[in-house]
Amino acid sequence: MTFSPKFITFDCHGTMIFYDMAGAVHDHYGDTLSPDALKVFIRNFAAYRLDEVLGAWKPYADVVHNSLERTCKRTGVPFAPKIATEIYERVPTWGPHADVTAGLSKIAGKIPLVALTNAMNNQIPQNIANLGVPVDHVFTAEDAQAYKPQMRAFEYMFDQLGCGPEDVLHVSSSFRYDLMTAHDLDITHKAWVNRGHEPANPYYGYTEISDISGLPALVGL
Repeated sequence: MTFSPKFITFDCHGTMIFYDMAGAVHDHYGDTLSPDALKVFIRNFAAYRLDEVLGAWKPYADVVHNSLERTCKRTGVPFAPKIATEIYERVPTWGPHADVTAGLSKIAGKIPLVALTNAMNNQIPQNIANLGVPVDHVFTAEDAQAYKPQMRAFEYMFDQLGCGPEDVLHVSSSFRYDLMTAHDLDITHKAWVNRGHEPANPYYGYTEISDISGLPALVGL
C-alpha cells in the first residue's frame, strides 16, 4: 500500500549522510585503546551525545565537546578539547550513503523533500549539497532551538511547513532520535531505514526498507 504525502521528511545524519563518528573516534584513539575498549568508547560517546541533546538547546560543538569529555572521564582516557573540535569540524565533510542520491533522485521534483536535522546552520549546507539532489526545505535544531528527539523540533517543522503529522512520511534510521517521537506525535507514515544502528521495534509502526532505493516505492514512484 502506497501513501502520497505532502512532504517526505527525513533525518539527515546517519540516515542519508554516512555519519562517521565511529571512524573519527578510531582515528584519534585507535592507537591507544584495545579493539574492545574502542567499541565501548564509541558506544558511550554515542550515548552521551543523545543525553546532551535532551536539555536546553546549545551549539552542536558543545554537544560534541561535552559528550567526548564525559566519555573520556568514564573510560579513564585523557580529554583533549582540540580532539572534540576536530571531530566537530569533520561533520560537514561527510557525504551520503551509496544508495541515497539515486533513491532520492526518483522523488525529487515530485514530492517536496524536507530535511529535519540536528545540525547547525553553518554545518548542514555542505552535507545537503553532498546529497546531490535538490532538497526543498532544511530545518535545523538551531532554527528550532531544540534537538531531536524533542517534540519541539518536529513541531517547529510542522509550523514552518503549515502541515500536520498526517501529511508527512518521515524517514529515519533511528528510533531513539526520530521514530519514537514521530510515533508519539501521531505521524502514522514512517519508514525505518535499517542501517544496523538499532534493532527493529515493530511497536512504533513503520515500513522497513534496507536503504533509500526502497523509498520511491512507498510513495508510488
